[in-house]
Amino acid sequence: MKHPLETLMSAGSILLLAFFSCLLLPAPALTIELAQKLITMFHLLDMNQLYTIIFCLWFLALGAIEYFVIRFIWKRWFSIDREA
Repeated sequence: MKHPLETLMSAGSILLLAFFSCLLLPAPALTIELAQKLITMFHLLDMNQLYTIIFCLWFLALGAIEYFVIRFIWKRWFSIDREA
């Protein structure tokens, strides 16, 4: 039997795990030349905008990876619906 709030709780917990991962794992560091090239290519105002976009993409990527890994683990070993 599936709990009615299981999808909401799993999505919330995965986002929380992704947030913790973003705090623990550093985002990719850019060199000054690469950062300036990206700023001019994307027509950004300064490096703060660039790093805001980088951290948002980093957060989304980690959240997606953790979602699929945790979902696989949950369905493989901890799901109630699995056959005995």
